[in-house]
Amino acid sequence: MAFKYALRLKDAIHQRWVHRLGSQRWKNLSHQVNTLEVDNTKQPVVFFNASTRLGGVSQNAAYSRLTSLGLRAQGIPVIHFVCHSGIQRCILGSNRDDFDQAPPCAQCISQSQALFSGDKAWYFEYETDELLDFALETLSVAKCSEFTWHDLPLGFWAVNSLRWVLRRYTLKEDALTRAFMVSFIQSAWNVYQQFTRLVEESNPQAAVVFNGMFFPEAAVRQVCLEHDIRVITHEVGIQPLSAFFTDGEATAYPMHIPDEFHLSEEMNTRLDDYLSNRFRGNFSMAGVKFWPEMQQFDSELAGRIALYKKIVPIFSNVIFDTSQVHANTLFTDMFQWLEGIYQSILDHPEVLFILRAHPDEGRKGKESRESVADWVRNRGLLRLPNIVFIDSNKFVSSYELIRRSHFVMNYNSTIGLEATLLGRPVLTAGKARYTQIPTTFFPARKDEYLELLEKFLNADEIEVPEKFIHNARRFLYAQLFLTSLSFGELLKDDGIWKGYVTLKDFQIQALSPKNSETIQILTDGILLQREFLRAL
Repeated sequence: MAFKYALRLKDAIHQRWVHRLGSQRWKNLSHQVNTLEVDNTKQPVVFFNASTRLGGVSQNAAYSRLTSLGLRAQGIPVIHFVCHSGIQRCILGSNRDDFDQAPPCAQCISQSQALFSGDKAWYFEYETDELLDFALETLSVAKCSEFTWHDLPLGFWAVNSLRWVLRRYTLKEDALTRAFMVSFIQSAWNVYQQFTRLVEESNPQAAVVFNGMFFPEAAVRQVCLEHDIRVITHEVGIQPLSAFFTDGEATAYPMHIPDEFHLSEEMNTRLDDYLSNRFRGNFSMAGVKFWPEMQQFDSELAGRIALYKKIVPIFSNVIFDTSQVHANTLFTDMFQWLEGIYQSILDHPEVLFILRAHPDEGRKGKESRESVADWVRNRGLLRLPNIVFIDSNKFVSSYELIRRSHFVMNYNSTIGLEATLLGRPVLTAGKARYTQIPTTFFPARKDEYLELLEKFLNADEIEVPEKFIHNARRFLYAQLFLTSLSFGELLKDDGIWKGYVTLKDFQIQALSPKNSETIQILTDGILLQREFLRAL
């Protein structure tokens, strides 16, 4: 016991030391940039993200900060809108099992002061609104979910945030959930009011915010829309240490791919090299490697598969992921989709269905509390002879399942795009990033989906339209090599927490557009309203 305590203490001291050094690097860089002249005749750009970090610096926090430093180094005025205990319960600082545990505001504020040292910052605190408090006093969770205030969808913003915090889609009608709902609504209203004051005083030309879905950033985005201020949102890109910026909704990943855009021989080779690694599980996103190993079929699974002529893998998603807001167009949610196809599983005993839970559903520290595994157990699915369930902690190769498949079913996960690239028919149930262009079979209505599912199950062969594969390659190439803006020359993993980073050693000139393609693209995108795309 004493030995384990000593190890934990050693790790804690190491973590604090690494983060302290990291903070000092950010301070030094900020002070260097702030020695440069600023043109105060120009309208400022405001930066805000309250949902990406507490202590330490996450990738998204770093992307935002480096973008602001790149603008400030060019003389553009920058203002940071910074939480100073202005949110009662926040996205990362909430204990999902204990509402009464206050967020670590002192740690977060200290990190903010290090990040924005010497910069112009607008720190906001929490101000109580008694009228709002009274309006919320007797509302249930369901009523809070629909709550509006001054025509603002505060309840909707709170629901999106709380699903992520609680790691579930279906919110319980209990005291804990209600406490979080009320707090998120009150805090969203406070952010909205405080940011309105900033806007009215500083008249910014643009605002840059993290994803725009969680309630603090959603409130800021709303203020911008109301005041005709351009608002840019960002998320992690698909490449390591890269970001995606857009003047749309970053979680929907809007991409304009011109009809005339086609891959050259060199582009095709580059994409094939990437896919070769990905199909072996050799990739990561936001600092997380989902496949520590990729296993082939064991004898039991191989034996089950050998008994059937038709194999249909079913790939689910993480139910609380922010993408689900955009995905739920045919079905109200992913579990309604699973319920909808349950009858098809019963009706087709000649088909082996292999239901695979998303690897992220069981990620340590982010475990889903409304999981596909729970649904399988509650539905008694494993009593059926023609169903196999692969849980999130099993690393059986999804790509081998795809290669053996009659066709593939998915909700909105990236595996649908990959299955098309492997030449297999894909029936998609949720709006995905790649359904912006024809890449999979994605019906317009629920009844059409179920009709097509039945047709596919009865068909001997299903032809994959050539345009699906062509478009899938175009989409993935654009997502990988055009929209993913690399910060790898400026950042490296901090070696402490997954997805957290620290600065590399570089000269301040590295933040100049002439020395950084990423800073050039961000500058043109924010100031000149150009697309956030790398050159072909």
